[in-house]
Amino acid sequence: MSDDFELDTDDLKRRMDGAMANLRTEFASLRTGRASASMLEPVMVDAYGAMTPINQVGTVNVPEPRMVTVNVWDKGLVGKVEKAIRESGLGINPQLNGTIIMLPIPELNEERRRELGKVAGQYAESARVSIRNVRRDGMDQIKKAKADGMSEDDQKFWETEVQELTDAMIKSVDEALDTKQTEIMQV
Repeated sequence: MSDDFELDTDDLKRRMDGAMANLRTEFASLRTGRASASMLEPVMVDAYGAMTPINQVGTVNVPEPRMVTVNVWDKGLVGKVEKAIRESGLGINPQLNGTIIMLPIPELNEERRRELGKVAGQYAESARVSIRNVRRDGMDQIKKAKADGMSEDDQKFWETEVQELTDAMIKSVDEALDTKQTEIMQV
């Protein structure tokens, strides 16, 4: 039975990659001093009786480095889209121009930059925890196989494989965090 054990490292890697993808999504929603269409992704609009993502009621563009525009397709939804943006907690004051909503991105002050840096750190820590949970699942599978008769050499081999994969993913999280914090602190 010990020869039959094959740890599914592809599954572990896929799950760890999922944690990284989630981290990138969370980082994209953090507002830095620059305009980004992805910062509006979490905004939901009450349209046609259902909560709808903003990109499904209008076109989101970034015409300038400090400006995001939303061209709302249905004139009747302009007020609802504006209200959704105001209540989103992004700290942006929308300006109406017909069916186009302009969102000027203000400069961040030093205090706000530090707060965003801390939030980015929290996002990175939750990604590290997710990766470690996947590692623990892999180690549990190895322990179960050891109890079923796996040799100690095989156990060491698989534990090393899982640990190397974990270390590489944690390093990726740290690099992504460093990049994001540099971007946040950039004036």
